[in-house]
Amino acid sequence: MPKIEIYTTDYCPYCKKAKALLSQLGMDFQEIDISGDEDEAIEKLKVRTGMSTVPQIFINDTFIGGCDDLFQLHKIGNLQELL
Repeated sequence: MPKIEIYTTDYCPYCKKAKALLSQLGMDFQEIDISGDEDEAIEKLKVRTGMSTVPQIFINDTFIGGCDDLFQLHKIGNLQELL
């Protein structure tokens, strides 16, 4: 089973959409909700990934991007290879 981490906020519709896809695919994931410490967490993630939005999704410690990136990988069939 791959290690999946998804950084989210509690009010983000794209976070909910990405989590729903992973759940639909039967994948377990660790959700890291940064809602309470968003500014500091986003700065740390920005250094790590170059992105300042959520969700930010990692599979086996490899950054794959956000919600649109996750759905694109699924659409072209490459997500299953990562999982």
